[in-house]
Amino acid sequence: MPLVSRLGRRLRPLLAAACACAGMQAAAQDLTVHAAASLGGALDEVATLWEDQTGGTLTLVYAGSSALARQIAAGAPGDVFVSANTAWMDVLEEGGQLRAGSRVDLLTNSLVVIAPAGAPAPLDLAALPERLGAGRLALALTEAVPAGIYARQALTTLGLWEAVAPQVVEADNVRAALALVASGAAPLGIVYATDAIAEPRVAVLAELPAGSHDPILYPAAALAQGDGEGAAALLALMQGAAAAEVFRRHGFGCAGDD
Repeated sequence: MPLVSRLGRRLRPLLAAACACAGMQAAAQDLTVHAAASLGGALDEVATLWEDQTGGTLTLVYAGSSALARQIAAGAPGDVFVSANTAWMDVLEEGGQLRAGSRVDLLTNSLVVIAPAGAPAPLDLAALPERLGAGRLALALTEAVPAGIYARQALTTLGLWEAVAPQVVEADNVRAALALVASGAAPLGIVYATDAIAEPRVAVLAELPAGSHDPILYPAAALAQGDGEGAAALLALMQGAAAAEVFRRHGFGCAGDD
């Protein structure tokens, strides 16, 4: 038997095994990410980076951090969770739903008062109740969703909460609150600065002082039930220079920034 044929017969099983391993590796790069609604847009671009680097895909599940945390605690499948505050990540960590040692602080943000595009600006925060008049103030859920929690903290610190509370309309997540203002259904709202950047139909009237609310921090972690190796690779990419450029372009700060 010719030498080439003998070698071919010996190599075929090795090649088949190598192809099988390659297939497993490719499948491991298809991940599900549960992410705070405010990350929409920025994380979509990070998903493209992931696809370019691994050939895999990210399934992005966006909602309020509270809803996502409850779904994960109830057994919803996934590989990575990115929350818009530390409290909901704490809930999952205490419940054993996170992969030990994987949690990192990823991003920062700020809060702004918005109105439909074309509204007079800027706004003196002390005049917020007067500017609101009989209209509605759109916020994310103030007892559950981070953006709403932060907004209520800020309004309370500034002595404005009791004056505006009767006119607050609460939305399931911050992007829903943004949509209420963008559509003209509410004349004012409080959202993340990144949300205002993402929506050309709104204008920023004022920024809420950072000291008026808890620090806005986005932690990320691998889920205990998911693909640990793939999640670790994705978390590393999210902390890398290319992803940082994406996040900053969308208005986020990186947690390591001074």
